[in-house]
Amino acid sequence: MVIYKKYNQQELDLQFHVPEFEIYLQRWETLSRQAEKNYKVIKDTAYGDSSREHLDIFPFPNPGSKTLVFIHGGYWQRLDKSLFHFIAGSFADYGITTVLINYPLAPAAAMDQIVMSCRKAISWIHKNIAQWNGDSNEIYIAGHSAGAHLATMLITKEGNQNKQNFIKGICAISGLYNLIPIQLSNINDAIQMDKEIAIRNSPVFMNPVESCPLFLTVGTEETTEFKDQSSELHDKWKNKIQPVEFKLIPGLNHFSIIDSVNETDSLVHQSLCKLMSI
Repeated sequence: MVIYKKYNQQELDLQFHVPEFEIYLQRWETLSRQAEKNYKVIKDTAYGDSSREHLDIFPFPNPGSKTLVFIHGGYWQRLDKSLFHFIAGSFADYGITTVLINYPLAPAAAMDQIVMSCRKAISWIHKNIAQWNGDSNEIYIAGHSAGAHLATMLITKEGNQNKQNFIKGICAISGLYNLIPIQLSNINDAIQMDKEIAIRNSPVFMNPVESCPLFLTVGTEETTEFKDQSSELHDKWKNKIQPVEFKLIPGLNHFSIIDSVNETDSLVHQSLCKLMSI
């Protein structure tokens, strides 16, 4: 029986299954622990009351640095900011202060709460990052997979009542922007979204702020649905937000695309540098 598009239940579930991911997690762990040795880090600063509402800061030594915020993936139900400390190591030498955030995870937290916590984190960073040499009006956000979804939710008009114009750019990597197929897949076993929740947390059904640069990217070796998700958001938002760019990157899968952030000659790394004008 067709569940979504052309997919039956098993086929839809497989669209969000990425095999052989453990080798990437092991490499990121090694790189991240090395980044902690090479650069100063302030760990587990609270931005809210939940045990998961904490962030890690890699401050640049000089005041007034641009700030890169990274939001990790894990289908809103797993992984931790500490696994991605290597992102900070990739940009420290450019004079960037990097912040990596945690947020409450399913099933303990519902999608609405997860999104709200990320909005809370960004507001906290804006108000407080100057203490760690960041420029509160030069904040850029990168997210991967579920983290890319959360990053784009930060610039929807529906979630931007506080006029967060201090967000100067978004890099959304291999993201999920239409949660209807997620709600219909086995990923939803932990998240427990109904259709209404999925729709109100789907950027493709929302409107972005008009003037925040957005870079969308996905690897050619990812599943059709991951590629469709980025393409759909680009199609929905391309006439609503400026500038917006969408790139398919040859040869990269859902995890190797994050590996490429650490490679200075990669399109993702260079696009982040371009986004931050460094």
